[in-house]
Formats: sequence, structure tokens, C-alpha cells
Amino acid sequence: MKKFDVFKTIQLALFVLLAGVGLLIILTDQALYRTIANDTHVRALCILLWATLVLSFLFIFMDFSLFSTFKKDFRELDYAVSSDPVSGIANRYSCDGIIEKYLDQPLPRNIGCIMFDLTNIREINRTLGHVRGNELIHDFSGILQASSMNLCFVGRNGGNKFIALFENCTAQKLATFLERVESKVSLYNENSESAPIVYKYGSAYRENESVRTITDLIALSNHRIYVKEAGRKEPEI
Repeated sequence: MKKFDVFKTIQLALFVLLAGVGLLIILTDQALYRTIANDTHVRALCILLWATLVLSFLFIFMDFSLFSTFKKDFRELDYAVSSDPVSGIANRYSCDGIIEKYLDQPLPRNIGCIMFDLTNIREINRTLGHVRGNELIHDFSGILQASSMNLCFVGRNGGNKFIALFENCTAQKLATFLERVESKVSLYNENSESAPIVYKYGSAYRENESVRTITDLIALSNHRIYVKEAGRKEPEI
């Protein structure tokens, strides 16, 4: 699409330039101007050529308009494919796209992962209804998205599960992200008139040799959600 856009821009620029040069020649060359004015055949030919130029300009302009519409439709389609309709952030498809970059290769040492579980969503759905439950998912997703700026990728991994993947990760980045989330959730709950956000998380980063792939890392961070829930201390990041 970008190449097509550049091609059409060059085409339009050349068209305007050549049309301008042609008009300038007619206006500045008195002999040619008189010939066009006095000879009906030449005048008819000029009218035909200028009509062709005008139509060509209109067709190029229509190409630009159609191309802009195609780009808009493509962006909307891409958003629909990659964005979760409830949460408003990346969906499972987008999460898998990030993960696939690291499949079938040794796990880099600078990859970190945090899995989140919105633990009270089932209770909210049961007591307050699915509309309020979806609102809570959307609000928590917004908090994750805002907290992830310049730090990591976040997405909804299905149901009440969310994932944060850190490329070029450091322990400080993980800590900063978790602090942002905790602060924003606390502020949200203080101002919430109905259901609060209740979540748990598990993290994994720079693990031992038993964690060899990206799927191992994600599985470990997911497992640590329930290790913490059972009251056992999560290993330090």
C-alpha cells in the first residue's frame, strides 16, 4: 500500500507539472496562441487534449480517494482482527503473534512475562450481571494498557486472563509495571461505586535452565498465580 501511495503521488505531481508547463507555453507563445484562436481544427484538438487532462486528473483524484477508503477499511479490519471487543486491548490472536516470534528457538535471557487473573469476575457476573463484568474487564484492560507504556506488550489471553510480555526486560521494568498497575487499581477501587477490581498475578524472568522456551516461561508465570494464591512465596524476579 505504501508503494502504491508513493507511485500515485509521483504520478499526480508529474501530471500537474506537465499540465502547468503546457499551459505556460500556450500563454507565453503569442504565435501559438493566435494559431489556436484562429484555426478551428487546432482549437478542437486543444479542447480535446485539455478535456483528456481534466479527466485524467479526476481519475487520479478518484484513485486517491478510493485508496484512502481502502486504507481506512484495512485499518478497521486489522483492529477488528487484533483487538478484543470486550477489553479493547490486544486479543488472543495478537498475543499468539507476539509469542510466535520466539517459538522453536531458545528462550532469550531478556524476556519477561506476567500473567494476570481477574479473580472476582465470575462473582461479578453472577451477582451484578455480565454487562458489569464486561465493564470491569474493560476497565482493568485500560489500566494494564496505561501501565504498559514504554515497558511491554499487554493483551487479553482469554476469559479473565491477561498477559504482559516484556522484550528487552529488566527486573526494574517488571517492578515499575506492577507498581503502576497496583497504584491505578487502588485509585480505581477507591472511586468505584460498585464492584472493585481484584486480581492476582504471577511473573517469570531469568529462570533456571528448565525454562527453555517462551511457552515454558508463560506456563511458569501462569502457575505462579496459583502458587501465590495458595500462600507460598513467589520466587524473586
